[in-house]
Amino acid sequence: MATPSFVVTADNIEGPWSEPTPIGNYGFDPSLFHDDDGKKYMLNMIWDGRAKTNFFGGIVMQEFDAERGELVGEPKNIFEGTYLGCTEGPQMLKKDGYYYLITAEGGTERNHAVTVCRSKNVWGPYEVHPDNPILTSRFKEDAELSRAGHGFLVETQQGEWYLSHLCGRRIPNPEGYQFIPKYDNGFSILGRESAIQKAHWENGWPYVTTGTTPVVEVVAPELEPCPWPELPTVDHFDSPKLDINFQTLREPLDESWASLTEKPGCLRLKGRHYLSSRYQNSLVARRFQSHFATVETKLEFDPATPYEMAGLCAYYARNGHYFLKLTANDAGEKVLQIAGNINDVYGEYSEEVYIGDCEAVYLRLELKSQWYQFSYSLDGENWLTIGSALNSTPLSDEGGPDIFRFTGSFAALFACDITGRMRHADFDYFSYQEHEV
Repeated sequence: MATPSFVVTADNIEGPWSEPTPIGNYGFDPSLFHDDDGKKYMLNMIWDGRAKTNFFGGIVMQEFDAERGELVGEPKNIFEGTYLGCTEGPQMLKKDGYYYLITAEGGTERNHAVTVCRSKNVWGPYEVHPDNPILTSRFKEDAELSRAGHGFLVETQQGEWYLSHLCGRRIPNPEGYQFIPKYDNGFSILGRESAIQKAHWENGWPYVTTGTTPVVEVVAPELEPCPWPELPTVDHFDSPKLDINFQTLREPLDESWASLTEKPGCLRLKGRHYLSSRYQNSLVARRFQSHFATVETKLEFDPATPYEMAGLCAYYARNGHYFLKLTANDAGEKVLQIAGNINDVYGEYSEEVYIGDCEAVYLRLELKSQWYQFSYSLDGENWLTIGSALNSTPLSDEGGPDIFRFTGSFAALFACDITGRMRHADFDYFSYQEHEV
């Protein structure tokens, strides 16, 4: 698996940026370490390619000459990893004369962990933390934060230390539901999330203050509060530029299939491939960030055939989604229906609901932890549920056949048209509101 890595530079974070400088194809998640003597080093995991190493071959380091813009000297494998395996994500910290190499180990699933080793010489040899790993949810099925790993240490202005790391918040599979999951100990429908733990130092080694199991409630640093601005709950698509909280699938938003100016005050999507396709999906999505949230939109769409559809979708992947579509039946009448694709199996989850010749329809999607529920309205005030509640856990990091699934689920607006005419759909607004329960 080739994973090219590059360095780009700029005098200003807004650019202009330099052309990319290659720093090797060793693997993923490289980093640069800036030593206090002015030298710089590239660190990366080694995607070995041989079965005997489980493809993870340790951590490689090589000096990087910033003036010449290239790697110099010889690369060296400075850390082959511990018994946890899958050594990746290297970061270097220098403190009190020691170089601390912090890595992710155990794989990015339920055995994930944070490993620390140290050396007086940047090139090693490195000794492993006596109580390694310093953070993990491995074998801790009751931990509220699972898959804890891939961390790094930071010191505040007041000399306090914290460990940032990745994790997941699992929910159980509803009783009686089976869909060939990879795990039976919970499902991360919100994907990988970032967390932070209080840390301290003992005998020259970092420790998580509350122990090796991550906790949800953490003592805050002694700093002035810096609250993040509260985001609006409704986007009326009045700007000619898509809000930063939205994402598109596999390709940037382009006027050939999406526009915020053709009908001012609306997001216009032009239908392309079905949602189960790997290519040309006219889809704009916003990530779910809570286990309890409600999404709503108003849709104007005039389909003529069953091969034209637009609507609201709970989306994880091409083979992990449910959607409420406005389409036409074989007689050309407007209908609503819920369909989806779970692990490459297409399903229809409601009957067709005839809605007459209305100009617009309101669509709603409610996420309540283990369940998605769709509903619709013809006037924006009186709502009717459509279909039964749908299990949310197949739309999770652990809920599919893919080896690496990290994104979590999204609420998406979409349009499909396989006739080639690219019939457009206009979305008047997008509302996203989180709830406590």
